Amino acid sequence: MDAKNAAEPTVLGRPHIRVEGYEKVTGSAVYASDTRDGSVAHAALVTSAIARGRITGFDRSAAEAVPGLLGIFTHRDFADAVAPVPHLMAGGYVNSAHRPLASDRIAYAGQIVALVVGRTQEAAARAAALLQVRYEAEPAAGTFDDPGAEIVRLADLKPHHEDIAKGDPDAAWPSAAARIAARYETPVQHHNPIELFTTRCAWHGDTLTVHEPARYIGAVQHGLAAQLGMDPARIRVISGLIGGHFGSKFGLSQHTALVALAAKRVGCPVSLVPTRRQCFTIANYRPESRHHIRLAADRDGRFTALVHEADVITSRFDPFAMEGAEVTASLYACPAIRTEERAVRVDRNTPGPMRAPPEVPYLFALESAVDEMAWELGLDPIALRRRNETATDPISGKPFSTRPLMACFEAAASAFGWARRAPRGERLRDGPWQIGLGCASSVRPVKIAAATMRLRLFADGSAEVATAHHEIGNGITTLLAMGVADRLGIPVERVRVRLGDTALPPAGISGGSSTTTSLMNTLVLGCDRLCAQLKQVATTSGRPLAGCDPGSLRLAGGALAAPDGRTLALGAAAGLQDPAGIEVLAEFVPPGATAKALEDLRAGHIGLTIGGAALSWGFGAQFAEVHVHADTGEIRVARLTGAFAAGRILNPLTARSQLVGGMIWGLGSALLEETVLDGATYRNPDLAEYLVPTAADVGVVEALLVPDPDAIVNPLGVKGLGELGIIGVNAAIANAIHHATGRRIRRLPIRIEDLA
Repeated sequence: MDAKNAAEPTVLGRPHIRVEGYEKVTGSAVYASDTRDGSVAHAALVTSAIARGRITGFDRSAAEAVPGLLGIFTHRDFADAVAPVPHLMAGGYVNSAHRPLASDRIAYAGQIVALVVGRTQEAAARAAALLQVRYEAEPAAGTFDDPGAEIVRLADLKPHHEDIAKGDPDAAWPSAAARIAARYETPVQHHNPIELFTTRCAWHGDTLTVHEPARYIGAVQHGLAAQLGMDPARIRVISGLIGGHFGSKFGLSQHTALVALAAKRVGCPVSLVPTRRQCFTIANYRPESRHHIRLAADRDGRFTALVHEADVITSRFDPFAMEGAEVTASLYACPAIRTEERAVRVDRNTPGPMRAPPEVPYLFALESAVDEMAWELGLDPIALRRRNETATDPISGKPFSTRPLMACFEAAASAFGWARRAPRGERLRDGPWQIGLGCASSVRPVKIAAATMRLRLFADGSAEVATAHHEIGNGITTLLAMGVADRLGIPVERVRVRLGDTALPPAGISGGSSTTTSLMNTLVLGCDRLCAQLKQVATTSGRPLAGCDPGSLRLAGGALAAPDGRTLALGAAAGLQDPAGIEVLAEFVPPGATAKALEDLRAGHIGLTIGGAALSWGFGAQFAEVHVHADTGEIRVARLTGAFAAGRILNPLTARSQLVGGMIWGLGSALLEETVLDGATYRNPDLAEYLVPTAADVGVVEALLVPDPDAIVNPLGVKGLGELGIIGVNAAIANAIHHATGRRIRRLPIRIEDLA
């Protein structure tokens, strides 16, 4: 990419408010369920009251008496109407391969057993509530250790997975000067975005339009086509502004095809807005996990052995389980490492990614064990991490493209005031409050995907960028506008950004912190291509800059400038070729990927690339100050300080916002969030009893940005940071609680009853 094309002064790297912010704060932003274009029927779901068994019948009489009812659809109506499609992470398109109305079988509690359609939302909800379903229940396994739970090695469940084996940790264990052997546990957690998992389907002849908040509309389009036996070109999926997903809204939902079929049956568009409680089972969640860590070190604190054995929950019917030991195995220098990951299949819905999917639970275990090792050896936790720093991956031997982990610790420790931390055995007090300070690492591999994008420059000097990606609230709309302004030298306000429509050039999934890495590199490629065409047009014979070498032109103030002093506004140059302006299509293939990445993208398949000749990670250091009441066990997080290095930061304002939000979510992960299980049923599927942090729970939160120039990771040097802010916060808080009280809590969330 040609650095000479960047206009001066630069826009990228400077704080900029969100360009879509006004719409959001005034309530004028349009989300999927806000779409209004004529008469719309409304749908409501009926979900199963048992976790395993079969449906033996329905009593429809009361439901059918509801005025305005248009239809009740069950497995008797749709059993053969939806073709099976594999999970998105198994070469398919869906967030769950389970087809809820395919038969009378019940696979989990909360499974969709009927779709009810009425002329109004009230009619549909009333009829759904009156529909009686009869069941024949069977014993169900809900979680670890339940009778019937099936343990499967990930290496047997997922073809690409390989457990790690380097050296001989068992041989190193007996002679180690210090050893930590412990089990750590994390709970079930649900995403709970404010915008629910809505769907609106409308038929226009034999074409289908779907309005649905999804983080990969390409998968929705192609997956729905496969389910319904249609040409993907006859399905248009629109996903405008998304009211949060945090890993949910993952691929094609189970209910989308049902809503589409219902819309065809009743002869008008149908809109489904499920309840919050139903969203706990019709979408994905973060599964509970168990981690057995064995960590050994010599007298100087250098690690000599690491064993990480992990068990995670998954469903009976999908080959999906969240793996993450490859990150914990590569974080610190160690000569002997072994990992083993297992899935435990139970009678529940399929889990899925939740922001920082493997790193949040896996690094809670490792970073807690590292803190335990520091106490065992009488070392400062930062000093222990410094002694086990490595410039290369201990597993593959590859170098890190950059590794500013300790720079993050130094920056955060200074801002946090780590020097006031009392040494072992000396604790801080403020009256009845015991004060503890803790820290943990935050790391995440950089991911990047193929993307395509259309760029237009109009004769009036305005521009447009269009791609079938999504604005999930992370600020990508603003970044794209800033990027065009930066490369072409036009005001941000003169750039229009179009996203979230399969009619636009395809782009991949919004996940893995890959949005910025993928789209911004595509954007720069497109801007450079656009500039090259403008220079060629402007220097053609008879044109204003004729006779100049196109390579000698530079951008200045939104114009092409020739060495002899002649200038030509970019808009005027675009109008020379066509009064409507000039258009280019950019196709970006990540470094190390092949052209097949574009084929997969156009087919709606997931394709995130990790690594290459070097490992590229984002890094951070999390610090927490925790106050624990000596009499009641009440826990207060007074301060969170994090320092993060994530390559080139394109908009510091939205970057800090993302990081602070992640840190607050990390607080919730440590102390509050837990979906409670009763057998195989969720007992708190709402925001009244599923606890999330409120303003009263959050103290001072500070996110620092550490310089991290990386010329290897990708042409633009960006790494993505959406996931980074939450990672390690749970361990930092748990470590701070231990520092305050001397009690080591290894199971999340940590509650008063653990300390009282």
